[in-house]
This record gives sequence, C-alpha cells and structure tokens, in this order.
Amino acid sequence: MTPSALFTQIFAVLVAVALAPLLSGWVAQCRAWLSNRSAPPIWLPYARIAKLMHKDAVVARDASPLFRALPYLLFGTMATAAAIVPSLSTDLPFAAVADAIALVGLFALARVCIALAGMDIGTAFGTMGSRREMMVGFLAEPALLMVLFTSSLISGSTLLPEISAALQSGALAIHASLAFAGVAFVMVLLAENGRIPIDNPTTHLELTMIHEAMVLEYSARHLALVEWASSLKLFTYACIGFALFLPWGMAGRADGVLWLLPALPPLLLKLAAAGAGIALIETLSAKLRIFRAPEFLATAFLLSVLALLVRLMLGT
Repeated sequence: MTPSALFTQIFAVLVAVALAPLLSGWVAQCRAWLSNRSAPPIWLPYARIAKLMHKDAVVARDASPLFRALPYLLFGTMATAAAIVPSLSTDLPFAAVADAIALVGLFALARVCIALAGMDIGTAFGTMGSRREMMVGFLAEPALLMVLFTSSLISGSTLLPEISAALQSGALAIHASLAFAGVAFVMVLLAENGRIPIDNPTTHLELTMIHEAMVLEYSARHLALVEWASSLKLFTYACIGFALFLPWGMAGRADGVLWLLPALPPLLLKLAAAGAGIALIETLSAKLRIFRAPEFLATAFLLSVLALLVRLMLGT
C-alpha cells in the first residue's frame, strides 16, 4: 500500500464521517417541506452533536462496561464500514481485505452490540427495542445478502469496489435483475436505518420505538456518538446503493486528494437525490404495525431472490 493510496483512503473516510450528519439534516429538511412545515436548518445535526459533546454524561449505576463502550464501538464499526464502501473512488486499499459479506457482518456486529446495551440497564423499553431490532435484522440481512450476490454475479466479485468498477466500465444497459434488486435494497435501507414504514426516527411514543428505545439511557457525548453513528450508517447504506446501481461519477485510480475532488459534486448530487427520495417515501407512507414488519421484509427478500434467479436463469 503506497502512502498516496493510504492518504486517499483516509480522506474518503473523513468525507463520509463529515457528510453523514448533513445527509440526515437534508432528509429532515425535505420531510418538512413535503409536509408543508417550516424546515429546520440543514446543519441542525451538527449543532446537536456539538451541544451534546459539551454536556456531562449521566450513566446508570449498574451499567456494564459494554454499555459504556457501545457508543465508541458503534461509531468505530460504522466508520470501518464506510472505509470499505466506495463513495468517492473505487481505489480503496482497505476494501481489499473485506468483501460485501464481511460488510453485512459488520452491520450485524453493531446490531448485536446495541441490542445487548439496550438490555443492559434492564428497562422495559430498552429490552423491547432490542427484541424488535433483532427481529428486523434477522429478516433484513438475508435480503441484503441476496442483493449483493446478484450484483456480484455481474462483476464476478464480492468486493464492492470491483462491483462498482465493473458496472461503471460496462456499457449502459438495463438489467432486469438489478431492477428487482434495487427495489429490495430500498426496502432494506428503510428497515435497517429505522425509517418509515418500519420505524419513525422522530417519534417519542415509547410503544412504537425500535432504535430510539435502545438508546434512551444515553446522554451527552455517548448519545452524540450514537446519533452520529446512525447518520453514518444511513450514509454508508446510500453509498452501497450508489456502488451497486449508480456507480457513475466515482474516480478510478486515485493518486492523491486532487483526483478525488471531481468525484465530490456527483456524490453530493446523488446524496441529495437519495435524501429527497427517502423523505418522499416517508411522507407518502404510514408507519406499519410492528407485526406487519415481517411481511414488509419478506417481500424484500422475495424480490431479492427473484433478482438472483433472473440473473442466473436469464443472464439479464
């Protein structure tokens, strides 16, 4: 690994960490506009993170070391995931040691840790949210794997940069398998990031919360890191979608930061379109009852399996 490649890899991760709260703020702003409400500033997530960082943390007396370490572990896991997902360039040295299956494993590790931390204090809401989170993950992960396998059949590799580079270098074509996989991926993205119709990230009604119920006991810098990691997870999922379905605009072999700068405007445009799309889906949809979530994710799994079968049998 050359020093230049290492520097570009670190720069791509820093860009992901810096832009993640901006994406969350853009989604909230678009939701407000679509609901005919006064929109909050797009930099509000940054202000909230900064405010929480300056507060004193309050930790339950019986909290275990896992509860205390979870915010740092969660943020580190999401940053590691961002390091192996191409956003600005397909030349990522760190991505060569972790394929798409390992990426799903990273997300699963973060889910297990936050579920254990939610049950650690022993509150009813934390335990309820942890059970629901594990149920959603149990149903969403197979659909995500099928989507990744469908794309890997086109490129012949399970490494996301190679999948993106193969699709980027190929001729513009409409693949029926990618169409089915794209719909399934959007459904998985909404479920994995706690968006409507599976969860409402802005709700304060305890009986309907999933992700928020697990982090009710966190405050100050711990809560700031958890919220930052959630934004980073949404950013990473959006970049996975770009790598699989909209790979154009990324740099190839990046020899320094100057090679990455032309790829920044296309990334911002794609993030703006993705954020507006998420906000539109959330505005037009109603939150499902928790018992309907398995049906939603089973539909995503069936679509992803259909995409895989179309690719295997028809080659399109």
